[in-house]
Amino acid sequence: MGLIKLGKVLARSGVLAALGLVLPLSASAFERNILTGGPTGTYIQIGRDMSDIASACGIELNVRESAGSLENFLGVRKRRHTQLGIVQSDVLEYLKTYSSEDPEIARAIFGVRIAFPLYNEEVHILAKREITSLADLNGRRVAVGVEDSGTFLTASLVLDLARVTPAERLTINADTSLQRLLEGSIDAFFYVAGAPTNIFQSNQIDPDKLHLLPITDPTLAAVYTPSRIEAGTYPFQQEAIDVVAVKAVLMTFEYNPGRNVYHRQSCQAVSDMAYLIVKQFQTLKQVGHPKWNDVDLNDIPPGWSISECVNLGLSESYELSCGPVAAPAQTSIESEANAAYRNRICAVIGC
Repeated sequence: MGLIKLGKVLARSGVLAALGLVLPLSASAFERNILTGGPTGTYIQIGRDMSDIASACGIELNVRESAGSLENFLGVRKRRHTQLGIVQSDVLEYLKTYSSEDPEIARAIFGVRIAFPLYNEEVHILAKREITSLADLNGRRVAVGVEDSGTFLTASLVLDLARVTPAERLTINADTSLQRLLEGSIDAFFYVAGAPTNIFQSNQIDPDKLHLLPITDPTLAAVYTPSRIEAGTYPFQQEAIDVVAVKAVLMTFEYNPGRNVYHRQSCQAVSDMAYLIVKQFQTLKQVGHPKWNDVDLNDIPPGWSISECVNLGLSESYELSCGPVAAPAQTSIESEANAAYRNRICAVIGC
């Protein structure tokens, strides 16, 4: 499936059409929400880690399940009381690349900003044992994730770049995909998540019947980040598997505190979380999901800018009752927003 055709699929799926649906203002209490992913994925665990450090500081951050990256990106753009969402970097690249050609995509990215770069998440393909390469997926029944997920976009791009044509592409979620694979009604399914992810911890996965498919195609290695799922990451996996990975990024919206009360409260919510993530970064690495140890807070995706509300939370003068943030260093690289962000990150965690 080519990229332009993929854009049409996204439009038909209703994802881009959702841009026109702005929830009405209400007098309900202000909420802080982060859009994550499915109940067995890494996104939701990362969101819960953020919620835990917020709760320790007396702040309630609600962790919301979602279909994944596309829904999360659009959520921070349009959904009320949704200040944060975790998104795959190839979704960002796709949206940025085609924003000049598609006015709906251009509207989708307007005002969306980076909160923090996170970790690389591996492309998992769980397949029947007789399938040993991507090429073996030709003519097979392959689940590629629901249409508003990052897995759907990545799976579509991977199959297209590898010139693989399955007999059927099923747009179903990961939990359903696993059950269908265990039943034998499909041959493989894609799932993009930071390893280890809970769905593959199931003792129903028989290593004699199923395995993770290596992804070593040179074209894919040039487009994505080569990675490895180490032996023993999952109960059924006894050998290391070479795969590719995409970057997970925490996104937000560029709220204007001077616009109205909602924008002011939302900007503060983003600033508070920026403060806490950096302040408690070592705690997140020690007690949170193992992927926190792979987070590079300076790895900003090219072409995207850091939110000013994030930078406000990292400023020397910003304070919460949990304690002060360390003073930032000074430098003058990149854009003003990205430069300020890098200075403050380096001052707190070192570079």
